[in-house]
Amino acid sequence: MDLNKVFENNENWVKEKLNLDNNYFENLSKGQSPELLYIGCSDSRVTAEELMGAAPGEVFVHRNIANMVSNLDLSSASVINYAVKHLEVKHVIVCGHYYCGGVKAAMDSVDLGILNPWLRNIRDVYRIHHDELDAIADEEEKYKRLVELNVQEQCVNVLKTAEVQIAARKRGLKVHGWVFDIHSGRIIDLKIDVDSILGKIREVYHID
Repeated sequence: MDLNKVFENNENWVKEKLNLDNNYFENLSKGQSPELLYIGCSDSRVTAEELMGAAPGEVFVHRNIANMVSNLDLSSASVINYAVKHLEVKHVIVCGHYYCGGVKAAMDSVDLGILNPWLRNIRDVYRIHHDELDAIADEEEKYKRLVELNVQEQCVNVLKTAEVQIAARKRGLKVHGWVFDIHSGRIIDLKIDVDSILGKIREVYHID
């Protein structure tokens, strides 16, 4: 992509916004109060705001390879803390997508260097759900199911955090697991029973 085109597109975008509202950027600069925290994949085909039809200021976004919420990742932990504790978002969404390169790489027995420790998190998801996944004969369907199960496990990791547990109890914060289907362009709600999961993990991860 021509970088000069990027600046040209930006100028056109500014003009478009100002034509609709002369105070658009003045109002935007006053602060943010998004109701959604979106944790998604860094894949260039999956842009959070565009697929949801969201405007600037409506969604707080964190993206990484394969939409992970690793227990040792200070980046995702900081984003969750800030969004939940300070911005007081009402919903946390973990959104994966079918045909995810990170999930695909985790299924292959290949040494990928610095990516290895990151992908081990996804391989752990495979290990946890080994019996279900190995019962699926079709490789593409197995791949898609691992995408879904990875989303579910990252929702569990979100629920382990102190600020999420406290916000869920005190003000009804909700956690959701979605998948974006690149073939159709549609978002699929996996309808994960988050309350049941939270009830089960509280014995170990309970925060007063």
